[in-house]
Amino acid sequence: MLLKRSLPKIRWKYWVQPWQQVDWLLFCLPVIVSIFGGIMILSTELKQPITDWWWHWLVAGIGVLIALFLARCRYENLMQWHWITYALTNLSLIIVMVAGTSAKGAQRWISIAGFNVQPSEFAKIGLIITLAALLHKRTAATLPNFFRALAFTALPWLLVFVQPDLATSLVFGAIVLGMLYWANANPGWLILLISPIVAAILFGISWPLSEPLVVFKEIALGPLGLIWALAMGILGWQTLPWRRFGISGISTWVLNMLGGELGVFAWNHVLKDYQKDRLTVFLRPGHDILGAGYHQNQSRIAIGAGEIWGWGLFKGPMTQLNFVPEQHTDFIFSAVGEEFGFVGCLLLLFVFCLICLRLLHIAQTAKDNFGSLLAIGVLSMIVFQLIVNVGMTVGLAPVAGIPLPWMSYGRSAMLTNFIALGIVESVANFRQRQKYY
Repeated sequence: MLLKRSLPKIRWKYWVQPWQQVDWLLFCLPVIVSIFGGIMILSTELKQPITDWWWHWLVAGIGVLIALFLARCRYENLMQWHWITYALTNLSLIIVMVAGTSAKGAQRWISIAGFNVQPSEFAKIGLIITLAALLHKRTAATLPNFFRALAFTALPWLLVFVQPDLATSLVFGAIVLGMLYWANANPGWLILLISPIVAAILFGISWPLSEPLVVFKEIALGPLGLIWALAMGILGWQTLPWRRFGISGISTWVLNMLGGELGVFAWNHVLKDYQKDRLTVFLRPGHDILGAGYHQNQSRIAIGAGEIWGWGLFKGPMTQLNFVPEQHTDFIFSAVGEEFGFVGCLLLLFVFCLICLRLLHIAQTAKDNFGSLLAIGVLSMIVFQLIVNVGMTVGLAPVAGIPLPWMSYGRSAMLTNFIALGIVESVANFRQRQKYY
């Protein structure tokens, strides 16, 4: 009799054992956000014959199954296959360039069985796995290892950038910076790494407060750019090893000045018109609100109209009358702000903060550097996308076309986020060595 009563309990343990150490709070929170995202997508399409909300939930359900499967697989196996992962990542990005589908001025999708797949989204996972494998033994504490990691990052980043997909290339940069910092890279090196980009922005864009900029030898010499280049020269002299005769400082200063000249060149010859318009609108709030600034202006109006408590689900006038373009994708946060108000926005951001804290906890408690770096890579990806997406909807960041994780409609992005979640859950699940059966 006692044996019969114990059988169901034993069977229950048998089925649950593969996920015994999974962080269920981390797993459940994205599922809740995905469900809520589907509801908000439905609200934006309530008066239209569109079923994106249904697809959102369907792809999320598939993502949950993938995440559960990955959580029970040992993440260490990814290290053995990281070169194949790296090769497949680059191959998929090359295929997009050769046989991809174009839309909105970019060639980013591959059509498979009638569905558009965006390889650059999955490339984020490939980059995280590759960097974690490169840095788990050879940390970024030395310049050779630091540049080695950057060298392998350069190819997929360049392939994404030339699609062109500036938003995803920025996400790549955030992942690399986060993982290099976690791998003991000198923080000064990370600042120097992005310093030419900052110099390009300061030199290459006509800021309203310093316009017109002084032009000398085709380089727009803004005072902020000169101060920045000088500061980076001092930082290079202090952190880089070639300090004799000030070589490190001078070379860093020259690099930033060249970055400024490249910024002018990129502004005039590389950036698309819509990309320049987005930066101009960000720097000049209220400029061209019926053209390039229309999306962001309408989003800010919708969020402001929600006030403290919001209009209520399916009751936001801006959302229901479709005044905010692309609201079901990049601007989904504006629907939350209008229909649930300031309180609803805070609750959603609180949930995202919990997700990030759980990711950080797993990174700190992982049993090896490889698992820790995987978790930090995913954390860097989520945090950057969250900050930029919310920032652009409220006017604190330029419109970049970066989706809000698990909230915005996008099948490739949804699957990527759940794959990343499954990998991190595997790190949590195998924090302690278990017996093989």
